[in-house]
Amino acid sequence: MTTLRAQSVSRVFETRGVAVHAVREVSLEVRPGELLVVTGPSGAGKTTLLNLLGGLDRPTSGRVLLGDDELSALGEDDLAVVRRDRLGYVFQSFGLIPVLSAAENVEVPLRLQRMPPAERDARVAESLELVGLGAHAAQRPYELSGGQQQRVGIARALAARPQLLLADEPTGQLDSGTAATVMDLIGELVHARGVAAVVTTHDASLVRRADRVVELHDGVGSARRGNDARPDERRQQERS
Repeated sequence: MTTLRAQSVSRVFETRGVAVHAVREVSLEVRPGELLVVTGPSGAGKTTLLNLLGGLDRPTSGRVLLGDDELSALGEDDLAVVRRDRLGYVFQSFGLIPVLSAAENVEVPLRLQRMPPAERDARVAESLELVGLGAHAAQRPYELSGGQQQRVGIARALAARPQLLLADEPTGQLDSGTAATVMDLIGELVHARGVAAVVTTHDASLVRRADRVVELHDGVGSARRGNDARPDERRQQERS
């Protein structure tokens, strides 16, 4: 079973009459419980590709399918429903609402789904516990460390139980130790909950956490296997 398929996806932007090929004929698949990392230097097309995969942009050519639904063929209203109910997003800048507590931030997508209050409260508590922040539910973002804020972002993305998790440079604002911890957490949750995930990063030390890797250079992708070792095994490898 495949959660996400991109078939010969390209994205061309017109800049002052010049065609800029941000993504060129990229094909990939992601299955439930699989962590796919997209890597490459700045300007390689990572964010553009992620936007195409998440229905935030439409390809110039090619297709993106979530299950059996072709995202680029959906109208805006149907696409908004897909993004709300079936996709989870994690952002480099955390994307938390400053005036809301951790719990209230996690609650936002559930309110958009009009989930009943009792179920919503239970889902928020479960999600914060999953990322180790159950005791910090009442704290606002400025009271949390960068790593904790990103954990709240992950909890929010997973609270609606999406089929696909998309994370754009989720460790870009974190120090190397915290970045490794956050990436391990994403991997652990993806494998435990059977969510398909696509994560972009330019940090080579984080790529080893992937099940599979797509390397982008000038918008062209090449795929390879990642490191199949789980986080505890990887930490042992890194110490040796």
